[in-house]
Amino acid sequence: MINNAATVVLMAPIGLTVAGGLGISPDPLLMATAVGASCAFLTPIGHQSNTLVMGPGGYKFGDYWRMGLPLEIIILAAGIPLILFFWPA
Repeated sequence: MINNAATVVLMAPIGLTVAGGLGISPDPLLMATAVGASCAFLTPIGHQSNTLVMGPGGYKFGDYWRMGLPLEIIILAAGIPLILFFWPA
């Protein structure tokens, strides 16, 4: 498991390669990578802020799933159509 910044460093070149292979604009794939990396709600490892509040807030690892999963589903449902609308392939 890695944090969100390292995920972008690994996934952005993959998105560029996939876009080149499919012959489409890399913009929607890179934007999806950026949005996905900024939505690190499921674990305390995903973002530094999650780790900082875990101890003082008395949160457990599973607490992040309880609130993070609905947020991730909302962002996924809204993000894909909006990315394709503003950055067409």
